[in-house]
Parts: sequence; structure tokens; C-alpha cells
Amino acid sequence: MTTSYYSIGEVSKRLNIPISTIRYYDKHGLLPFVRRTESGLRQFSDVDIDILTYIKCH
Repeated sequence: MTTSYYSIGEVSKRLNIPISTIRYYDKHGLLPFVRRTESGLRQFSDVDIDILTYIKCH
């Protein structure tokens, strides 16, 4: 099974959440499983997107 990963820009557009808000959530520990590339770029999985969707709805 292959896991797909998305950039912060892709997630922002898909969920209509500003990039700065996603970074804020990550910084404050609301997205504990976000991966990072060797250069530090965030990589969001479908589970991370589900968590963001839940946060957005509440």
C-alpha cells in the first residue's frame, strides 16, 4: 500500500485554509504526524488532511 503525500500549498487549496493557519496548527502540536523532507518541507498524508478537516469543522 502506497501512501500519498501533499505539500502545504496543495492542502491549503484543497481545504481552503490559509497556509499560515496550517503552520500555526502544526507549530502548536495539532498535527503531530506531519512528515518533513530532509530540507524541512512538510508532507501531509490523508490522515493529516482528515485531522485538518475535523479541526476546520469544529
